[in-house]
Amino acid sequence: MGASSREVTGLLRAWGEGDEDALQKLIPLVYTELRAAARRHMAGERQGHTLQTTALIHETYLRLVYIRQVKWQNRAHFMAICAQLMRRILIDFARSRGYQKRGGGATHVDLDEAVVVTSAPDTDLVALDNALKRLALMDARKSRVVELRFFGGLDIKEAAEVLKVSPDTVMRDWKLAKVWLLRELRGGARRGA
Repeated sequence: MGASSREVTGLLRAWGEGDEDALQKLIPLVYTELRAAARRHMAGERQGHTLQTTALIHETYLRLVYIRQVKWQNRAHFMAICAQLMRRILIDFARSRGYQKRGGGATHVDLDEAVVVTSAPDTDLVALDNALKRLALMDARKSRVVELRFFGGLDIKEAAEVLKVSPDTVMRDWKLAKVWLLRELRGGARRGA
């Protein structure tokens, strides 16, 4: 992370207090992390997909500009919000293209790039989003852990910081959520969902 955490936090707080220039200074400091998160999201896209990594970052930036009510805490909090925005952008894009109905061209994603679940088939992004919504109804924190880790690229410690729980709790939630989601996604494929 090129910039110090203190510098990023200072810019986030200044931006949250209405300093529009702070966002302009912040984006170059976190651009590499945003690009890495966007690349993870776009890795499963088919070649020739019309939404590219740079476009995802720019769309995220455009949505960030209009966020006014957030009291920014730190870099991890910022990346968590960016993860939510990227997820929404990709889901909106997938739904607008009708991928859920047609199935063709669906975004394929792995639940955990670091710990590959070899028996888990890839799944499309819309199905993952639907499964995450179902998980959130049962256990909102586990759903949030998946969002932070998978979509935001936060590590265990960063996710714990955002959620204000211990790293051990995040690790347990992460493991249980992956198992639940894999079971849910496999069941959905068998049911034709």
